[in-house]
Amino acid sequence: MEVSLENLRKENEVLDIFCNLVSIPSPSLKEEKVIEWILNFCETNGINARKDDYGNVYIKVPATDLSKEPIMLSSHMDVVGDDSPVNIYLDKEGFIHAQGRTLGADDKVGVACALKLAKDGVNGLLGAHGGLEVTFTRDEETGMSGAEHVEFDKIQSKYILVCDADKLGQLQISGASYTNAKITVKGLKGGHSGIDIGDKTRLNAAKLIAELLAEFPQGAYYTDETGVITSCNLGAIVAGGIQNSVASIVEKGIKTNNYITEIMKKTSTNIINTLGMASYSIRSASVAKENELKDLMKSIVDKFNQKYQGLAEAVIEFEIHLLPFEKAEDDRIEKVHTKACEMVGIKNDISSFHAGAETHIYCHNKNSKGETFMPVLLGLADVYNMHSAEEKVDYKTLLKGYEVIRNTFIEFNKI
Repeated sequence: MEVSLENLRKENEVLDIFCNLVSIPSPSLKEEKVIEWILNFCETNGINARKDDYGNVYIKVPATDLSKEPIMLSSHMDVVGDDSPVNIYLDKEGFIHAQGRTLGADDKVGVACALKLAKDGVNGLLGAHGGLEVTFTRDEETGMSGAEHVEFDKIQSKYILVCDADKLGQLQISGASYTNAKITVKGLKGGHSGIDIGDKTRLNAAKLIAELLAEFPQGAYYTDETGVITSCNLGAIVAGGIQNSVASIVEKGIKTNNYITEIMKKTSTNIINTLGMASYSIRSASVAKENELKDLMKSIVDKFNQKYQGLAEAVIEFEIHLLPFEKAEDDRIEKVHTKACEMVGIKNDISSFHAGAETHIYCHNKNSKGETFMPVLLGLADVYNMHSAEEKVDYKTLLKGYEVIRNTFIEFNKI
């Protein structure tokens, strides 16, 4: 017999909450309608909730045992996509989709599970506990400005479960930084490729930057046994006589899917180039290993400058965009999450991730007691093709995901 989404929603409150949430479009910085729905849900169910000046939402379920510690859940309310209508449906394989657009399971899976846990807490269904705090943020997908505006000094919890991974059972305990490196190489003379080509003091910056970059690492620089990766990736190289070509594209308003090919059509080859530039991304969940990689890159530049002193010079600059989320020595959450997953018949996957999340913001801030936050990133459902029109979520994993977060909360309060 075919299962209907309507009947499933009647039987499973967390699924009904999720379906209500994803049916409300909430692109980054346009989350007003979903914020209103969340606040109405909380008012209807006797849950203490408030909105700050930036639009982040905070929920607090009072402790039933003051000898225990509080814990916080965090999820973001914005989604990738626009504010066009969202029409959801259930396919025969048990996946929920949105017709012709992103579903928004990232991160309304997390929001739905947190709201259901708060409701169960208010109704006394979670046993003795030290209190539950929930934070729902805006604008995670485009700038993490919501997390940056969180009222950290009003939060009592030290441990934070950021419910934003895309696979049920994931527990990610560290995450990579995001640092840009910019390399500039200048030839000190330049000249005409016909008249001056025999002058060995006139070095070509385009050739020199290629030589320099060949010495830099590319790809995974370091990987440890837990999967923590330190990587270095060349993003772009710009050098040579492209000025006239770029000026022509701008002047004529040329539109193309391949500007590199278009630029190369009219590049100048009769100059000894004086400028070359390159950009890299550096990612690591280890500050020590990131610094080691930076020191290696700086030493390569120093050797280059020694070799070409008086003829050319290179400069490397680093700009940090996101600080790393480093693994904490405290493994309390790992233990309770492992037990919580076993209770629903799954094995958790404890790992590091090579990207950024709101965990990176929390771990560099302190709570109302002056304690540094200890976040982790959790997965509460299997979400596929995230951020695309083909996005879908396995509803059965969402139901299990709620049991995982509920069990995690209960087990946390047993320690």
